[in-house]
Amino acid sequence: MNIKKATKRYEAWLAERTEIVEADLQLKHERMAEALFPFMRATFYRWIQVWPEVCKDLANAPGVLAVGDLHVANFGTWRDLEGRLVWGINDFDEAYELPYTNDLVRLAASAHLSIEAGHVAIAPADACGAILAGYAEGLETGGGPFVLAEQHKWLREIALSKQRDPIRFWQKMDGLPATDAPLPISAKEALESLLPEEGLAYRVVRRVAGLGSLGHQRLVALADWRGGRLAREAKALVPSACQWAHDDETSESPGEIMYQAIISGAVRCLDPCVQLRGQWIVRRLAPDCCRIELADLPEDRDETRLLRAMGRETANVHLGSKEQVRAIIQDLMKRPGGWLHLAAKDMVKTMADDWKDWKDTSTA
Repeated sequence: MNIKKATKRYEAWLAERTEIVEADLQLKHERMAEALFPFMRATFYRWIQVWPEVCKDLANAPGVLAVGDLHVANFGTWRDLEGRLVWGINDFDEAYELPYTNDLVRLAASAHLSIEAGHVAIAPADACGAILAGYAEGLETGGGPFVLAEQHKWLREIALSKQRDPIRFWQKMDGLPATDAPLPISAKEALESLLPEEGLAYRVVRRVAGLGSLGHQRLVALADWRGGRLAREAKALVPSACQWAHDDETSESPGEIMYQAIISGAVRCLDPCVQLRGQWIVRRLAPDCCRIELADLPEDRDETRLLRAMGRETANVHLGSKEQVRAIIQDLMKRPGGWLHLAAKDMVKTMADDWKDWKDTSTA
């Protein structure tokens, strides 16, 4: 099955499970043709098809409740129950039971592509080494959340860069178009469940963001409350693309969305404003509660340290599968040196071939 056919079949499967925003899906297709990194971010459904074949020696590694669609742009900040700023993985749409190696290879492959794109200035082998060192350290020490208060000052300075200015953030929110369709009752209930008080007046706008979930409905409630602004987003979810890849795509089984399960089990400080409500994931949006794009990071960052932290945060998530930790550590010890770098190279080549095919068919 080539990339064009895989995309057509996956999107047909998707349309049976959620309402598709056709304009956003067309934008996704265009972004996929622009460069290899956005292509990777947009096509997890294809990754999970080909990864077990390309990396056969890794596909039988111990399993965990994995992120699935992990990459270097899948990190951000939020506020925990105590109001502390926390950094970590912030998107679990594709969470699924997978070999632990999947998340590491995908994160490493994304680092390779970010280096090629000029967003990260480090040798690919060193990037993979930093990710793996952080991951192993996290497992061996039992992990720990990245609370950006007394500790991790270097990471706090990255997270609070000038790109996340409140004025700029709210100007962007105010520029979003109003939704031109009636608000689904389930979305209305999901959004209102996270508002700070009942009866609060708000307006709903449509947001276009991300790549993997482009085409899904994203609705944002904007309100003024007690001297300030607030935003709550409801994004439509479906089960992981892993279900599409692993099961008969004609299956009528609804599947399970694993978002809440993976964040609840991980070693992290939960964001009280991230909740799964039916088939909507609801979250607070704010200048310091959102994804951090690599292009927005300050130029003087310590990239080795940042990639090592990404590896350690991956361990924080995998530590939720407590019964597998010892087996993972033993498996890591048996792996030959450079295995992650080599696997990432193989997957980058595979994705590059798919991307070329996609570009050729898209421009024909």
